[in-house]
Amino acid sequence: MNIETDTVATYRRDGVVVLRQAFSAAWIERLREGLEENTREPGPYRREYGKVGAKDTFFGDYCNWRRIDGYRDFVLGSPAASIARTLMGSAKVNFFHEHVLVKSPGTEEPTPWHHDHPYYCIDGMDTCSLWVPLDPVPKATAVEFIAGSHRCGRLFQPRMFIGDDYPVSADGFEIMPDIDAERDQHRIISFDLQPGDCAAFHFRTVHGAPGNRSLDLWRRAIAFRWTGDDVTFQRRAGVMSPPFHEFKDCKLERGDPLDSDLFPVIDAT
Repeated sequence: MNIETDTVATYRRDGVVVLRQAFSAAWIERLREGLEENTREPGPYRREYGKVGAKDTFFGDYCNWRRIDGYRDFVLGSPAASIARTLMGSAKVNFFHEHVLVKSPGTEEPTPWHHDHPYYCIDGMDTCSLWVPLDPVPKATAVEFIAGSHRCGRLFQPRMFIGDDYPVSADGFEIMPDIDAERDQHRIISFDLQPGDCAAFHFRTVHGAPGNRSLDLWRRAIAFRWTGDDVTFQRRAGVMSPPFHEFKDCKLERGDPLDSDLFPVIDAT
């Protein structure tokens, strides 16, 4: 996929950009097949975010790409790695992990305002998530992003998507402001998305999403997370999600480049 210079500049300025028809129908179908397998055979990190006993479905799962053929094929064979490398301006790109987020019709629970970097075992600014929808996503249910928030120099305390928040950690993160109460103070953007499109955003870009109050549309999406040249491994004092530091094959120490079997280099110049 050819990415215009203006698109790269927008990504670096705003921390988010939409890419239209970045992936073929065949790749989207491969991901749907992967999600069906993932739903039948959830991984150890599957989480239910909906209310207990509710008939609606809001769930997430991650770190299944090695065992789900559709996900692995996408990571290794699709244009995703090249897209991330171009947007980051990196000589190489490592695959960090994939994250499934599904909201069935009628899901009322929103995704709280947060940004991803403080959850992760990394330092560095060369980062990119590709949020790939498997269904049409109208603006009413789309992820919202605060443009430029990746450049504000602030890191906010990770938040639970449901239930009590994580305890305040010793990492010195700030508490997330009440974004909904001060929406007029931010440039908030979102996109109508079709299968084949994707939203690309920086790990530090603040974002959230409403519930899915549609009576018939599912909102199935998979975010593929990538890192670039300047990213190194970091063990945090607080909770880390995914808990890569606990993985038996994690041999990285603080300050190490991510290049490893756990975070393989997928694309490099």
